[in-house]
Amino acid sequence: MYEQIDVSRYRGRPPALINTLTEVPRALFEAGSLYTMLPSLSMLKRGDKHPLLLIPGFMAGDGSLGLLKRYLRYMGYRPQTWGYGRNTGSPEHLFDHLPEKLMEMYEKKGKPISLIGQSLGGVYARELAREYPDMVRQVITLGSPFRVRNSAVTMRALSHLFRASSGMSIDEMIEVMRERNYHESPDVPVTAIYSRGDGVVHWDSCRETVEDHHTQNIEVSGSHCGMAFNPAIYYIIADRLSQKDRKWRKFSWMNHGLRWRA
Repeated sequence: MYEQIDVSRYRGRPPALINTLTEVPRALFEAGSLYTMLPSLSMLKRGDKHPLLLIPGFMAGDGSLGLLKRYLRYMGYRPQTWGYGRNTGSPEHLFDHLPEKLMEMYEKKGKPISLIGQSLGGVYARELAREYPDMVRQVITLGSPFRVRNSAVTMRALSHLFRASSGMSIDEMIEVMRERNYHESPDVPVTAIYSRGDGVVHWDSCRETVEDHHTQNIEVSGSHCGMAFNPAIYYIIADRLSQKDRKWRKFSWMNHGLRWRA
């Protein structure tokens, strides 16, 4: 049974100030803890070596997902990063670059691709899956604010940075996305990983309002920036990717003999 959360009181609020102020040290701690957990993570169940596309978050590039990419390669997969440099938030990435990359991978590999996106990269991943469901096997989002209604749910400095980088405000970008019905879930399995310790966007904007047969929210403890290094997230990703195609099931810590409490 899933925990029932009254999210109405959170809408329109930025992340907790203490979370924002401690983002960097917590992310560094997560990166350090990942190295201590790698021996255990390397023993997890492996999947069918299907292709993966990793999409970085805002102001991050391929290198931000380098550790995750190396781990997935070690686990037998064929992960690719998007190859377009830093994610500036430009709509061009979503409307031109990523569809081109997805089609190129699909034509080359001949099978649907699992998409993993961090933060804004996860918003893009969901959009790709909604537009091209036949080419996408599943989507995993890491702290991705796909339910953001306005810029009020982000840390204050992010609005200025986004405008300087993309040439538009966060609210203008939201309007562009709203025309594409971005709040609707794609018709493929989706796992939305979020943390109430998120210091960049409010955690409630990173989760499905209602879970159905092919969507699931999974809460972890940690920062926003450290989601690409969080050992618990690596565990979840390994489990999600190891499932057989078209036999997706919801994740449960209890099914793995573990008791998880975020």
